[in-house]
Amino acid sequence: MHHLSRLLRSPRLLAVAVTCSVACALASTARPSDAQQVATGFERRELTIPMRDGAKLFAVALLPTGRHEPLPILLVRTPFSAEGAVPGAQLPPMYRELAEDGYIFVFEDVRGRFRSEGAFVVNRPQRDARDPRATDESTDAYDTIDWLVKQLAGNSGAVGVMGASYSGWLAGLAAVDAHPALKAVSPQAPMTDTWMGDDFFHQGAFRQTSGVEFAALMETDPNGFTFQTIPAYDHYEYYLRYPTLDSLARATGVSRLPSWVGYSTHPTYDAYWKARAMQRVLTKAEVPLLFVGGWWDQEDILGAQLAYQTVERSDTRGWNRIVLGPWYHNGWLQQGGDSLGPLALGSKTSDFFRASILRPWFAHYLHGKGTADFPEAWVFETGANAWRTLDAWPPRDARPRQLYLRENGALSFDRPRSAPAHGRTATPVDPAHTAEYDAFVSDPAHPIPYLPRPDNGDGWRTWLLQDQRFVDHRPDVATWESEPLTEDLTIAGEVVARLFASTTGSDADWVVKLIDVFPDSVPTNRTLGGYQLMVNADIMRGRYWKGFGIATPIVANAVTPFTVDLHQQYYRFLKGHRLMVQVQSSWFPLYDRNPQTFVPNIFGARPSDFRAQRHRVWHTPRYPSHVAVQVLP
Repeated sequence: MHHLSRLLRSPRLLAVAVTCSVACALASTARPSDAQQVATGFERRELTIPMRDGAKLFAVALLPTGRHEPLPILLVRTPFSAEGAVPGAQLPPMYRELAEDGYIFVFEDVRGRFRSEGAFVVNRPQRDARDPRATDESTDAYDTIDWLVKQLAGNSGAVGVMGASYSGWLAGLAAVDAHPALKAVSPQAPMTDTWMGDDFFHQGAFRQTSGVEFAALMETDPNGFTFQTIPAYDHYEYYLRYPTLDSLARATGVSRLPSWVGYSTHPTYDAYWKARAMQRVLTKAEVPLLFVGGWWDQEDILGAQLAYQTVERSDTRGWNRIVLGPWYHNGWLQQGGDSLGPLALGSKTSDFFRASILRPWFAHYLHGKGTADFPEAWVFETGANAWRTLDAWPPRDARPRQLYLRENGALSFDRPRSAPAHGRTATPVDPAHTAEYDAFVSDPAHPIPYLPRPDNGDGWRTWLLQDQRFVDHRPDVATWESEPLTEDLTIAGEVVARLFASTTGSDADWVVKLIDVFPDSVPTNRTLGGYQLMVNADIMRGRYWKGFGIATPIVANAVTPFTVDLHQQYYRFLKGHRLMVQVQSSWFPLYDRNPQTFVPNIFGARPSDFRAQRHRVWHTPRYPSHVAVQVLP
């Protein structure tokens, strides 16, 4: 198991555990007494909370000192150590704006983690409701709230739940069959669907670094992990050592961990993943909901968007709302927020969210302050660098348009009509570019990195903002680029790529990026001269071209339609900028390599199955590959 100790030092896992604050690293410090009063304005109490099946969960409560009126409770449930999240009686900075209104803060270890009893299951499926003693995260939240309002002195009987990432998923499930005392829930970057577009798979492609390292973190001794650097200078080189997923799992020691067994035996979108998908159980707003997500969330970009969209279909009471801002994963919980990677945002977006959106929202539903006249959506328009308050998300006046991939590497809103007379001429042997298609060879032995090497984990938070010029030289990246814009162009809503492609193999991955190409000179920020900023990007495993429930071989050399969901965005491409679309077939080592030879289960692929193949992306009147966007007038 010495290999696991290496994985548990990955800096990527710092982001996974960010919801427990930097205090996670302090979880091994001396434990305070049950009622320790510290000069921080809070009294700390350690709680033991019984569940309906007899298991006892551990929690830490912070009760404001000097407040004599009954106060509502704000509950955060975490798998990352409640004790570590609250060293002494110090409230983590991310909650300070909320504390101004007065709350009893409670941080609880979920079942089976750290000081809570029971068995831990990653993304535990919902119980069989016919069994009155069956438990899940919804019942544990219900039982916790029930005990708190009855046993914790000084509370007003009103409870709110919030959390981000895994805790965001837990917060969402607290709103299912909700306790009567639960008045408001804010799921932030929730792990809504970990197969479709959050932590473990994206549209069928396995996020191997996240999957391996998360399993190692969550399913080994929870009291024994530390965060240091993997002793490999380049994570790309580290993962490239293992030609198959099976060899990687055996070498790292994760092959018998429950999560890895789940990944490897359920590679398709089947009942296993659907049972863990929050949007399949959180389908209505039993209490007011405030979903929060970031445009450049490198871990759970789909979560808030999908969960909000699902609940909105049945929201007749106006209780379902969303915030989407210019943040990486959990960036809204950090101080400031006036920049993101190379981008200056013009204001402290994170501070604004916590003080001007989250605080008054909870204050209304838990304290009865103000009115419920909140907008349906608070959405940040990057490029214009301004918050927009909307009565619908996506905005009602957005209109669909298609960015077509064209001959000669062009990108245009004009649909291909016929093969041009002066397009790139096909050569007799294996042409790469013609008037009908652009081609490239994808070789699993030389996968495209997802960020510049060496990948030592330092760029994890902001890799989605990485300048894409670092892959310019690669012949296995196909590029199409527009003319400079003559006026601003604002997209708002869904972004979806629809490719018509063929391959000499029988399987392929499709990575599609929508990119803002800055002018060569940006006087206000020299580092942005010529910068290629990913606005939207994602990956789809081609074997699911008929549907995510079953893997189907691609017919070799047959033009096949592929749909790649690039998720939502509100972004202004400024006058003088260009739009770019890139297509490639690997994103390593974040995503595993596709053998490009169809095998029933890629987790069982052999080294001999991995072969270089030639892919063609077509752009003809019959096969008009494009990226569909929603454009504001």
